[in-house]
Order: sequence, then C-alpha cells, then structure tokens
Amino acid sequence: MSLQLKLLAEFLGTAVLLAAIVGSGHMVDAITKDIGVALLLNQLAVIFALGVLVALLMPISGAHFNPAVTLAMMIRRTMGAAEGFSFMIVQILGAILGTIAAQAMFDLPLVEWSTHERITPGTFLGEMIATAGLVAMIVTAVYQHKSSWLPLLVPAWIGAAYFFTSSTSFANPAVTIGRTFTESFTGIAAGSIAWFIAAQVVGVIIALLLVAPFERAYLQGDTK
Repeated sequence: MSLQLKLLAEFLGTAVLLAAIVGSGHMVDAITKDIGVALLLNQLAVIFALGVLVALLMPISGAHFNPAVTLAMMIRRTMGAAEGFSFMIVQILGAILGTIAAQAMFDLPLVEWSTHERITPGTFLGEMIATAGLVAMIVTAVYQHKSSWLPLLVPAWIGAAYFFTSSTSFANPAVTIGRTFTESFTGIAAGSIAWFIAAQVVGVIIALLLVAPFERAYLQGDTK
C-alpha cells in the first residue's frame, strides 16, 4: 500500500471520528439536558463509528487515527520515523477538519474555541489509564496475531473508558486538539491540551513497559 493512500485513510478516518464525536455532542446538546443520557448517546455514536472505521481502513493504514498509537508503533520500530510523523500530521489535520465539519452540519460557526477546562489531577490520571489501556490492548492483539479482533476491541475499550475514567477517555492527541474547536459539551479548552497530551504520552510509555514481559513470554512460548 502506498504511503499516500495510507495517509489519506488516516486523514479521512480521523476526520470522520471527530465528526462523530463532535456532531453527536451537538445533537445531544439539542435533545437532552441530562448529562448521563448525553454521555451515553455520545458514546454510542462514537463506538459505532469507530468500529466501522477500524474494520474498513485497517487493511489500508492500520487504522491508527491516533498519534498515541502511531507513537507506540514508532517506539516498537514497526513504523519508521518519517512515516510515523506523517501519520501524526494528517491525523491532527483530519481531526480539525472533522470538528469543523460537525460545526457546519449544525449551522454553527466553523470554529468556536472551547471554554471547557478539564484538567485536574484526576483527569490527568484518567487520561493516562485510558491511553495505556488502549495502547496495551492494541499491542497485545498484534503480537498475539489477533488484529482481526481490533474492530471490536478498540470500540469496546473506548466505550468502557468513557464511563470508568474521569476524563471520559480522549486517549488521543489528535482528538484532544480537534475538540478545542467546538464549544459543545465535547470540547476542551486550549489550556487543558498540553496536560492531556502529556498524560497520553505517559500512558503510551506505561503501556509498552507493562506489555513487554508478557510479549517476551508469549514469543518464547512460555505462557504458563
């Protein structure tokens, strides 16, 4: 598969993911004031969209849609630096475009800078856990030759982490950046971005450290 096609898949996949996140956020803003119902409806839209995107685009680009996942693959040396950084750039651009598209669908200004400050010690920890779990799950599925399960595993993790993490599981630097462009309840203020991304990077490192001994044992045939 050519690099250009991979980049296009990553760009479009991330754009659609953000359109699902932000668009469903605007829809629930319009139909309910119950934050529990809003979060559930937002979660369902996102996990269904994510499942479709991973299933269809994984054969093309690996369906990262997430600089944290790309970073993990670069650290593991299954992806070169030039390709990895190219992935990250188009993922961020796609996230911004997807948010702008969602704003346009709901007849809102194309850019509304979010005022939702989200960073606290608890949400920092929540983002670490959400990202670590996501990356650990993906890496484990890959080394166990269960990549075909990822269209189910990725949405399942994100959907669960929506409710058990205090941050509602952004777990994705591109998503974090894209969500600064909306004032819906899915938004995040610019002042929280650096902290969320720092938590996500730490989560990647933790995931790789935790998975490493299990991977070595698996590859050596020692599963006792």
